[in-house]
Amino acid sequence: MSFMFTVSPDFSPAHLSGWYIFNTWLQKQTELAFHLELYDDFHAQTDAIINDNVDLIYANSFDAAMLMRDKGFLPLAKAKGKSDEAIIAVNASNTVEDVAHLLPGTKVAYTDDPDVRMMGMIMLEPGDLDATNIEAQVVKTNILVAKKLLKGEADAGIFLAEAYEDLSKLIKMQLRVLVQSEISVIHHSLMVGPKLLDKRDEIQKALLEMESCEKGKGVLDSLGFTGWEKVEKDEVEFMIDLVDALAM
Repeated sequence: MSFMFTVSPDFSPAHLSGWYIFNTWLQKQTELAFHLELYDDFHAQTDAIINDNVDLIYANSFDAAMLMRDKGFLPLAKAKGKSDEAIIAVNASNTVEDVAHLLPGTKVAYTDDPDVRMMGMIMLEPGDLDATNIEAQVVKTNILVAKKLLKGEADAGIFLAEAYEDLSKLIKMQLRVLVQSEISVIHHSLMVGPKLLDKRDEIQKALLEMESCEKGKGVLDSLGFTGWEKVEKDEVEFMIDLVDALAM
């Protein structure tokens, strides 16, 4: 039996090959068959979750709510030292120095990542901006957000901070960060579904021991991680409640 594994579509393209390497490593460590299916956007991934076509997922906090509360998933681990933060950036030639100086009608580019969009919209509030008075430009990837800024087709862009840092030096030289969130407790989690719950301890043990061997370290490097740390259900529940509160 093959289990379906997927990764939140907001992962950095720089780590695309890393997830395939990780999938191969995980199969060897657990002797379980995993098929890695990557979706182009959050809508396609959500459909797969609703249709019970996902058994293992590296999920953001927004999806964690549906996975735990509606689909019976449980968390395994999170990447050490990583949290999900958002950045608002502009073209380096833009004279705006502060988010508070952005005006109604500002063209804002972002992906369909609900967590990042939520954090970005909170950071736009000092400019009295919200979904009703900006011109939203939704694109598929953070690279396309950057292109919108470089071409002058958007005034500001909302990025997942990690994805922004993974942009090329050439692109970042042409952009300027206005503000970055500092929430610190929102993070992605690797989660298992009902079909794998009896293998949860085994998979979790393999993850936690990953950094202790040379081959495991190499796989972690390909993901941009230093290691995994255990995540309990209560921690994810707290994070979900926080996200719900911030979204109000």
